[in-house]
Amino acid sequence: MKVAFLGLGNMGHNMAHNLLKAGHELVVWNRTSGKAIELKNAGAREANTPAEASQTAEVVFTMLADDPAVEAVVLGTQGLINGLQKGAIHVSCSTISVALSRQMAEAHQQREQHYVSAPVFGRPEAAAAAKLFMVAAGDKQVLDRCHPLFSAIGQHTFIMGSDPEMANVVKLSGNFLIASVIESLGEALALVSKYGIDPKVYLDMLTSTLFSAPVYKTYGGLIVDRKFEPAGFKLTLGLKDIRLALAAGEGANVPLPVASLIRDHFLAGAANGMADKDWSALALVAAQNAGLK
Repeated sequence: MKVAFLGLGNMGHNMAHNLLKAGHELVVWNRTSGKAIELKNAGAREANTPAEASQTAEVVFTMLADDPAVEAVVLGTQGLINGLQKGAIHVSCSTISVALSRQMAEAHQQREQHYVSAPVFGRPEAAAAAKLFMVAAGDKQVLDRCHPLFSAIGQHTFIMGSDPEMANVVKLSGNFLIASVIESLGEALALVSKYGIDPKVYLDMLTSTLFSAPVYKTYGGLIVDRKFEPAGFKLTLGLKDIRLALAAGEGANVPLPVASLIRDHFLAGAANGMADKDWSALALVAAQNAGLK
């Protein structure tokens, strides 16, 4: 298929590379063009603007940091919506607000274009290995057209419904749960550490018994080993996602008191120099509150 990929950060670059490996014709765009060198060497073509990248594409993927970036790349003067042909598909893999997802769905519909929301779960190493989990929502026939592309990017796609915003709600709820795990692990590790218990021994016990899920093993390992740099997912992005989850909750009259606490702890981390560290550094806030270094 003719595919365009916009946004070549830690996740997007790996996702685009896997689409190219799967044999799809690829055009790429990134705000800073240097990110496209490796993909160009592998056969991709680089466009100067999102609109240009979208002109010949059957499907355009966006993988961008936040609402302002997505809004600019999709709806701006040189945005993809101005280049995408009628009947072509925009797949948004970004973690964005429910409100922006609704806005994009309406904008594409007005231009007789298709819009699918398909955010992903997984860190950059999972993206490189094409092992992401995708949560997608949109028109069933459009999703079926995207299936070969999703298969090139991830190991499984979960269909959440016909309204694109449904996938965004699932993604925000999932990131809220991951942040909750990081927070609770940080607090538990601070507690046992104050009693002189080896945190590595403690984590091995936890992940070998009650909490054997990958999220505990991955983030527990990062916390215990203090591998917060380079960031797979920055703490400031975690703060952004918790704020979006709170906004989604407010929009549906769903209180999220734990999310409110985590937001405050993310803010404390950012205020204490952790903004560019991995979001697992949230655990450092619990450690500092306990008087640990």
